[in-house]
Amino acid sequence: MRKAVALVSLGAMVAAGSISAATALHKDVILTLDDKTYESPGFALTVGDVLRNNGVELEPEDEVVPAPGTLISDGQEIEVRFQKAVTLVIDGKKTSFVTNDPTLEDALADVPFAETIKDAAFSVPQATPLPRDGVTVIVTTPKDITLKVAGKKTKVVTTASTVADLLVEQKLAMNPQDILSHTLDEAIGEGQTIALDRVELEKVERKEPISFEIQTRDNSKLWKGETRVIEVGKDGSALRTYEITKVNGKQKKSKLLSEVITRKPKTQVVEQGTKVSANGAGINLAREAAWNRIARCESGNNWKINTGNGYYGGLQFSKSSWNSNGGRDFAAYPHQATREQQITVANRYYAKAGFRPWSCKP
Repeated sequence: MRKAVALVSLGAMVAAGSISAATALHKDVILTLDDKTYESPGFALTVGDVLRNNGVELEPEDEVVPAPGTLISDGQEIEVRFQKAVTLVIDGKKTSFVTNDPTLEDALADVPFAETIKDAAFSVPQATPLPRDGVTVIVTTPKDITLKVAGKKTKVVTTASTVADLLVEQKLAMNPQDILSHTLDEAIGEGQTIALDRVELEKVERKEPISFEIQTRDNSKLWKGETRVIEVGKDGSALRTYEITKVNGKQKKSKLLSEVITRKPKTQVVEQGTKVSANGAGINLAREAAWNRIARCESGNNWKINTGNGYYGGLQFSKSSWNSNGGRDFAAYPHQATREQQITVANRYYAKAGFRPWSCKP
């Protein structure tokens, strides 16, 4: 008979006017929903009544202790653990499971791979209560990487998930012009090298020369291959401002920003010969250094010498060798020709006999 009374609904008993029964059905209950505990006084006959009084709707997978149909007593403790979906993204790979544990820390204690992530970094604190609608947590295991900052390498063990997180972890601020080897959102991988090059921009003012230009004119009175300076050129000067780019302290680039001419350069005017012999030959200064050495030995470098011994000029040509090698294209005698003309005739002779005709060798 007592069991039958216990199954009468609370509403029916109160409606029937049983005041003493209603008073007896008023209970002070302690209700724990996952990690939160409440005092829940009220009229209730069973655990299910308490849950309904508190607006708690259960899903089949939720755990309730005692069970919802259990009769309660004053001071009853009721614990509800809702089932939650947890997704762990471990180094970019997803794994999911369900749990009735109230916190992430409690849930992780039950997973079989807990040991492999014990030293990992989590995107939320492990003591975080798990929301009923589930949670996604980013997990990053420790990785050995090389960090290269301003050219200096350091071995680092990091649990940063991205390059941006690594910079924050290592307290590395970036200037807008600095160069990073990877994008900020790129994931960190085992054995990776991340380089941060420090870039400095500096303005420098320099006074620099401006090279003069050379203007060339033809002169039919000069032999082809001969030149003569008519007006000597002079360098000018300019005040220039450069932007110097330094990477890790070393200059890599220089960009001209502005220029002020402080002295204009003067153009050098040079005449070049166009005159050729009847056979079309002009001046040939090949082996010039060698002929200069021979002239120092043969004539003391006197290209106008005529001692009356039958040999003439800087290279001491005989009259016959001068004539047979086209020397008369330039002058009747070698010493009457210019140094350049004498060298030209010597090169003609060289084409036949090399340096053999000269007792002095280069």
